[in-house]
Amino acid sequence: MTDAATLESFRLADSFLPVGTYTVSYGLEQFIQDDRVEDPADLEALLSTYLRQQVGPAELVALRAAHAAAIDGDFDAICRADRRLSAVTLAAEFRESAQQSGDRLLSLQTELRDEALLDRYAERVDANDAPGNYAVVLGVATGLADVPVREACLLCCHGFVTGLLGAAQRLLSLGHTDAQRILADLRPVMTTAVEESADRELDEMTPFAPLVDVLAAEHERAERRLFAS
Repeated sequence: MTDAATLESFRLADSFLPVGTYTVSYGLEQFIQDDRVEDPADLEALLSTYLRQQVGPAELVALRAAHAAAIDGDFDAICRADRRLSAVTLAAEFRESAQQSGDRLLSLQTELRDEALLDRYAERVDANDAPGNYAVVLGVATGLADVPVREACLLCCHGFVTGLLGAAQRLLSLGHTDAQRILADLRPVMTTAVEESADRELDEMTPFAPLVDVLAAEHERAERRLFAS
């Protein structure tokens, strides 16, 4: 990558990025409340499932399609990837969280970059003609910034895992060393998820983690919640 693309990828992966991902746990809160995740080993196993069964076969497929479409200037293809990702995301909280963080990232990018494609996409999202999912917005942003698609997918995985590790530190007695160990241990899982997503088309998005969806539905009705999802 060029220096500019490398620095842009660092910015997009930074927890300092104001997109609100610190407010979501993607069901982790309910797993902990139900005593299904009690220690670092449980947490690592769950994060591995997320990467292999949800992020890889859904978010990364949409990201790849949006990345290619952004490079080609194919606005309709971006919207197709966006709608397809929403269609295969069963949990309402997950859809809402992805759209809220995506909307914030898209607003930020339109402020920072003078790109007609970004402006047109933002108009479509504002008009509720496209969901504006975070993974799709990230695919467009990285495509326009000349960040290669493999690196963009790895960035997405890294951001997802670090976000949930941050949530886990507020929900569990998880120290910084344990969090870093889990992050390091999950590198091969991230790489595998990225590689396997490369062979999937949009109609082959097949996220499948039934227990995650069930607990996400329970979380929607929880009386007390620290996280939005």
